[in-house]
Amino acid sequence: MNGWTNTALLLCDLQNDFLDPAGAYGRAGQAAPEIAALPARLRPLRDALRAAGGVVIATQFTLVPGRGGEPMIAPHLKKIRPFLGKGDFAPGSWGNATVDGLQPVDVAVEKVAYSAFYMSRLEWVIRKLGVTRLLVAGIVTNGGVASTFRDAHVRDLDAILLEDGCAAFTPETHRIAVDALRPVGRVASIAEMIAEINAG
Repeated sequence: MNGWTNTALLLCDLQNDFLDPAGAYGRAGQAAPEIAALPARLRPLRDALRAAGGVVIATQFTLVPGRGGEPMIAPHLKKIRPFLGKGDFAPGSWGNATVDGLQPVDVAVEKVAYSAFYMSRLEWVIRKLGVTRLLVAGIVTNGGVASTFRDAHVRDLDAILLEDGCAAFTPETHRIAVDALRPVGRVASIAEMIAEINAG
């Protein structure tokens, strides 16, 4: 067994409804080039990790339908993203799925809040797979990524933040969020991790 079979690339919320122009955010004009660039940037790392025996886990931000199919949206999210509505990020939908550029993933986990650990099966999946190290990537750095990274630390997981594998809606927001996470765990680049994986 090599040193990477206990490692998972955790792709936070890189979904069609966030990234695709036809998705919920794209239709509302909510996009950023830094976010759009992530799938292509992360593919070489995904391929290297998988070749070394690691796994790829994707989290999927999900708006659970409630009465009449209307999504159950947290009040703060509804306030800042009023365009979200019925069908957006719905379980099992195209919009809820991980973008094609990062498919196939090994395991997908629905999440309902910023942290991918909150009220989800993520920790169960991680333990079942024998994962003890997470390479954390995705969006947004100051939201889901930060919350998930901190929660991984609380669970004694070896979490490594991929600085250029994450993005926010502005570069400055991303930078501030990364700096705030440096005391929590290691921050590394995609190139660094690929080099370490290839070195065995």
